[in-house]
Amino acid sequence: MATGETGFSDIVYDLVSVQYHSLKAGHDYGQYVRDAENADEKEIADFFRSVMEQDAERAARCHRFLVRLSGTEKAGPAVD
Repeated sequence: MATGETGFSDIVYDLVSVQYHSLKAGHDYGQYVRDAENADEKEIADFFRSVMEQDAERAARCHRFLVRLSGTEKAGPAVD
């Protein structure tokens, strides 16, 4: 099991990274939806909503994986 300088496994780092970027993107997409709605582009606004939902699901999947790994040797150091 490879670990980075933090002592946490690469896979935990990777999951946290994907989760962060998915949540950040989802936050940004809210503005994109508003921009499309302000331009009277319902189809584009719906597209952005769909992308936002996909990122929300991606973040949720990462969370479930992190919960599963939490407290195991695969995650990294135990937290006291």
